[in-house]
Amino acid sequence: MPFSVDHLAELNLLGQFPSTSTQEGLKVHAHSAAPETVTAAENLYAKGLISQRDGGYLTSLGAEAVELTQKLQAILSNP
Repeated sequence: MPFSVDHLAELNLLGQFPSTSTQEGLKVHAHSAAPETVTAAENLYAKGLISQRDGGYLTSLGAEAVELTQKLQAILSNP
């Protein structure tokens, strides 16, 4: 099953969250962010991965998703 455009945007946004600290988050500015990034943030919030509709902090599920995203990226990056 291929990743949808929405899933890729969500994975890309998850990849921008700091994975070393729960005290750091992201803010997605609707007036300056790409529309797919705004939608990705809203989707991640609806799925319970981030604390705010426009970013915020990772939830525990979000932190796990970031870890898995980083692992997948590392696997796919190796020749």
